[in-house]
Amino acid sequence: MRPVFDSAYRMGWVLVMFDLPVLTKAERRQATEFRKNLLDDGYMMVQYSVYARPCVDRDRLEKHTSRLQAMCPEAGNVRVLFLTDRQWSQGLCITGPDYDQGHRETDPAVPQQAEFW
Repeated sequence: MRPVFDSAYRMGWVLVMFDLPVLTKAERRQATEFRKNLLDDGYMMVQYSVYARPCVDRDRLEKHTSRLQAMCPEAGNVRVLFLTDRQWSQGLCITGPDYDQGHRETDPAVPQQAEFW
């Protein structure tokens, strides 16, 4: 099996999925701060507790993984996957006709500045 990054410039996506406790006021505050930090770091909300961001190379993937480890609440459960751009584009989003998309991305695409890479 070939490594995900067989080129230094192969484009992909970092997918972050998480479960955070929100039973107390302090836990809700930490969960909100974690989500805000994800948005501030360039992630977009795909659906509740699932965020994604484009990633252009292995160095950036490692940088963002380190940031996620630093910002994860102590009681948090965070999973990080890397998908190649091809895998991401072959994904399917199925929503019911009455589903309110809210602030979530309907079809996240690579931002123009990342396409440069």
